[in-house]
Amino acid sequence: MRLFLHQLRADQLIFWRSREAAIFVFLFPVMLFLLLSAVYSGEFEGRPVSEYLVAGLLGYGVANTALGGMAITLVLRRELGLLKRLRATPLPTHVFLASTLASTLLVFAIQAATIVALARLVFGARLPPDALSLVLLLAAGAIAFAGMGFGLASLVRTQEGASPIVNVIVLPMTFLSGGFGPRQQFPDALQAVAEVLPLTHFIDAVTAVYLDGEPVWEQGASLAIVALWGVAGLAVAARRFRWHPREG
Repeated sequence: MRLFLHQLRADQLIFWRSREAAIFVFLFPVMLFLLLSAVYSGEFEGRPVSEYLVAGLLGYGVANTALGGMAITLVLRRELGLLKRLRATPLPTHVFLASTLASTLLVFAIQAATIVALARLVFGARLPPDALSLVLLLAAGAIAFAGMGFGLASLVRTQEGASPIVNVIVLPMTFLSGGFGPRQQFPDALQAVAEVLPLTHFIDAVTAVYLDGEPVWEQGASLAIVALWGVAGLAVAARRFRWHPREG
């Protein structure tokens, strides 16, 4: 536990001292929420649009922070030789991976709380009727998307390609999944693609819990799909992940 807490503290210091990571991973979803809520006003299906945007941007935050943040962090540390040197230290591999995951979850927890607080204070959105269910759902989603990020890190070959590849995956997926606004008016072809994406099912679950007050245990089907994607990411990582730099 002592090693874990020490490494978690180190991971947090590295993250918050990196302005690029703090802006892209933490601040960008918050900024998008404020911009979209300022542009899209009124109601949708009898509820304020800002409340729908909370659900969508929480989904985007999970994908951007857990999937994207995990992938970028691991690729950069691998290509800088930090992971290779880590293997020569007394720090066990499982402690390093656990602290990296915990650091990612902590960043997302702060981000999610910020979005919900801004929605309440700035736009008058209601608080989630079942806060515990929302917290459990977001935690489960973040863990699953972190697994996908681990798998993606195994496939990205260069540190220069990490951020572009993450953006090419996360931004279109968020748009198709309804993270930036309702997707009900999308063409049938795009809706068919959206049904395959894990973020679609996660945002649907967040919407049900946050807007409709449904308990987290009623989101079993959606969580199962998201979990399967997470397991697939871990399976890829188990076969392809390398601790030494791949460049050169």
